[in-house]
Amino acid sequence: MALVRTGVVVLDCAEPEKLAAFYKELLDAEETDATANRVEICGASGTRMAFRRDVNATPPSWPRPENSLQAHLDFLVEDLDEAERKVVGLGGRPVDTKEPSGPFEERGYADPAGHSFTLRRVRPTAPKQG
Repeated sequence: MALVRTGVVVLDCAEPEKLAAFYKELLDAEETDATANRVEICGASGTRMAFRRDVNATPPSWPRPENSLQAHLDFLVEDLDEAERKVVGLGGRPVDTKEPSGPFEERGYADPAGHSFTLRRVRPTAPKQG
């Protein structure tokens, strides 16, 4: 039997209820646990996250170097434009507008509390025809 049963990504923030609401909508998630200082969710694809109250939480300033990236989340999406509209509609903001280098189409964002995440377009798995 495994010693660790599962993992949960935990983000510190001043208002865990508000940040949980953002990610619940983005990930089509359900709230699985809540206390006065922590809210946990589980997304439709099994992504587990929690948001812990820290009234002194300072959001990272990425991509600016003075308060470098502390953690980074990647989410796979089918349609970058549609996902971006949802992120912005929920209170997130774009932070990386340059063309991506590398094999993936991706865009960088910050959630309402300032945590960084990337939306990365899922590549089709079928081989090219013709």
